[in-house]
Amino acid sequence: MPGFDYKFLEKPKRRFQCPLCNKAMREPVQVSTCGHRFCDTCLQEFLSSEGVFKCPEDQLPLDYAKIYPDPDLEQQILSLSIRCIHSEEGCRWTGQMKQLQSHFSTCAFNVIPCPNRCAIKLTRRDLPDHLQHDCPKRKVKCEFCGNEFTGEAYENHQGICPQESVYCENKCGARMMRRLLSQHSLAECPKRTQPCKYCGKEFVYDTIQNHQYHCPRFPVQCPNQCNALNVPREDLASHLKESCGSALVLCPFKDAGCKHRCPKVAMGRHLEDTSKAHLTLMCSLVSRQRQEIQELRREMEELSVSHDGVLIWKISDYSRKLQEAKLRNNYEFFSPPFYTHKYGYKLQVSAFLNGNGSGEGTHLSIYIRVLPGEYDSLLEWPFSYKVTFSILDQSDPSLSKPQHITETFNPDPNWKNFQKPGSSRNSLDESTLGFGYPKFISHEEIKKRNYIRDNAIFLKASIEIPQKIIA
Repeated sequence: MPGFDYKFLEKPKRRFQCPLCNKAMREPVQVSTCGHRFCDTCLQEFLSSEGVFKCPEDQLPLDYAKIYPDPDLEQQILSLSIRCIHSEEGCRWTGQMKQLQSHFSTCAFNVIPCPNRCAIKLTRRDLPDHLQHDCPKRKVKCEFCGNEFTGEAYENHQGICPQESVYCENKCGARMMRRLLSQHSLAECPKRTQPCKYCGKEFVYDTIQNHQYHCPRFPVQCPNQCNALNVPREDLASHLKESCGSALVLCPFKDAGCKHRCPKVAMGRHLEDTSKAHLTLMCSLVSRQRQEIQELRREMEELSVSHDGVLIWKISDYSRKLQEAKLRNNYEFFSPPFYTHKYGYKLQVSAFLNGNGSGEGTHLSIYIRVLPGEYDSLLEWPFSYKVTFSILDQSDPSLSKPQHITETFNPDPNWKNFQKPGSSRNSLDESTLGFGYPKFISHEEIKKRNYIRDNAIFLKASIEIPQKIIA
């Protein structure tokens, strides 16, 4: 009998149990010398493991010739009542032990191999469903093409059967056999994608016609009817501007005043025939532009000047400029112009670094004068407001108190420089000397403190204007 753990209805008597495995004996044998009985298999395993031929029960020597099968005992054991070994799984069969093998041929819970030899083992009750649905070697007929397949081959066949009816993958709504799908997708489907033959971009077939009305590479005809054929739409503007020989163009001297317009191919002849006229136009243009530049420069100077009555004038590279003044007699440096107040008098300071008049060669001379201003017609004349000159001490205020040199005067109303200036007077008119101090500071005094620092000096001019005038 196979090595099952039998489920007896009643516990077998002691004499039916093998002393070695404590289970009902299978193929029992008896030792004739001592009368002990064992499973034939259990006894063989015991003797081979021990290596000594002794009875497991009484340790008496054994002789293989004295060991015999016990068929009577075997029949008694086979007649014992048992349950099916699958009783816990639900089988309700009971009977004699010798009937178990016969029961297995019909037991719904017995595990058996698939008759299709698919290498799967399962209970007999699960076999029909397995044979119908799961067995990879079952026979299945395709409902579309009618061919018969094994279960495994049928699973591979599903989804590729050429006779199966399917919808177009492009979702155009068409339905057809799968074998016709490829041709439909390539040549018939209105939702298929197709590249534009001009720009190469992909479009849905039913929109590509509309695309050609906007395609940048679609060939169009030059509107000037020139010899260029099939100009890409996006290049047309460039073609008309640069390449089209029939395009009407303006003369290159249009900004100078030439109004001539002709086809591009004829422009060369026009330029040759009218070179003198073009030169005259260009001369006039240059003259106008010169005047405009001068006006813009004057306006820029007006915007950059101070309007608060105070000028701080930095004279950089002092040592070089002093040497230059010594080499050139009465060499005068001019400050940027400044205004006494908004809409006020326009003034300018000048300096002779090597002195002027009584201070020549020994002192720095400083003067102020009135320039023609934008608002002179609105102002009172002569100019009569107190003027203060200073040379600024550049010493560090945290180390010592700066000692600026300062001189103040009230303008003489009889001095012609303080009268209303004419339009001919300008900042470079050296014939009109301003009012000031020929001996403002000596060359020796200017070296005593930090009036010169980093080879630069700072001169300050301030105008004392009453508040009522400023307001």
